Amino acid sequence: MARNSNTFQSSRTHHEMENAEDYVEIVADLIQENGEARIVDISNKLGITQATANKTVQRLISNGYLYKEPYRSVFLTIKGQKLALDSKRRHLIVYNFLRKIGVSKKNSLNDSEGIEHHVSIETLVAFKKIINK
Repeated sequence: MARNSNTFQSSRTHHEMENAEDYVEIVADLIQENGEARIVDISNKLGITQATANKTVQRLISNGYLYKEPYRSVFLTIKGQKLALDSKRRHLIVYNFLRKIGVSKKNSLNDSEGIEHHVSIETLVAFKKIINK
């Protein structure tokens, strides 16, 4: 199995998006659960400090994924909603594939969280075929 620079570049690109995907998914989940996504809740979900969460949220605001109104919670932009939805769909496909092939619920939850960020569309299509058998 030969790997080349394109393989490594693709992996680095996916790593850059992982953080953004995790944050927008969490923000979407918090809004669905609580009607809002506060920095304190984001930091608690991720097990990080509020300062770290706030720094990343500010970067995601600059990149157009989130917005924040003065003295209010964090919200998803249209771009952020799309990223959150795409990420959640990939996550569910990977999770359901792992369950279909006999992986425990606990490990499927843990493994799908990492795999979802790196899986190609071709692989997702193959996973869906196996899920739907």
